Amino acid sequence: MNATLTDKEFEQFQSLIYDQVGITLDAPKKSLLTSRLGKRLRELELSSYQAYYDRVSGKGGEEELTKLVDLISTNKTDFFREPVHFDFLREQVLPHLAQPRTLRVWSSASSSGEEPYTIAMTLNDAIPDCSMWDIRILASDISTRVLAKAASGIYEDERVTQLPRDVVRRHFLRGKGEQAGKLKVRKHLAEIIAFRRINLMAPSFPIKTPLDVIFCRNVMIYFDRPTQATLIGKFYRYLRPGGFLFIGHSESLQWIEHQFSYIQPTIYQKPFE
Repeated sequence: MNATLTDKEFEQFQSLIYDQVGITLDAPKKSLLTSRLGKRLRELELSSYQAYYDRVSGKGGEEELTKLVDLISTNKTDFFREPVHFDFLREQVLPHLAQPRTLRVWSSASSSGEEPYTIAMTLNDAIPDCSMWDIRILASDISTRVLAKAASGIYEDERVTQLPRDVVRRHFLRGKGEQAGKLKVRKHLAEIIAFRRINLMAPSFPIKTPLDVIFCRNVMIYFDRPTQATLIGKFYRYLRPGGFLFIGHSESLQWIEHQFSYIQPTIYQKPFE
């Protein structure tokens, strides 16, 4: 198959992807879309990108749309990425929660799981009686592929080489036999995390309890400013008064109208009522 993605077809995919998940594909991304969808066309034995668009946008195309999102999603992350956020969580957020001993955190773009597991490790190491707390971490992503990876809790050895040995020993089990060279997160981390597919473009989210912290890092760079503003407004509604929003190091709310108080670069707080 030697199909060519025409400008018209690219514009159709641009609109579909923007409407469904808020991601803006600019013109330079045409070659990226071509290469990532080409294999899928071959698997489905389709002769053109138009045929694939018709399938994914038509009736009954929801499952294939999920696969399309998986194909275009970038899921690069690491354990303890942007460590200032985890220092702030430990040193500034937790002391104010010592009395109620409850904590609700949402990792809203959890990718392959490094972020929510890092949150869990930070909390476990910082709270002496962690088992006596009511802690829940919601980890979500648009990609079912990376969510399955995250929920398994299994990682290659090289993913943790930058972590101190005692951190690895406390929080991971080393594989043996056929699993040699891999690690699995320990139960005390896994049991406080729930993985769910959530589309950040949805009008509302399946969250019943006000949140203490929301992580949304290195996601809004893919959205245009109106989409960013809408998302920030939704995050504001789901946080409790005094709750915190962490965004990525290359992101800012400077040009977005919002109600958050600026704390420091990439950290914002919902004012107390």
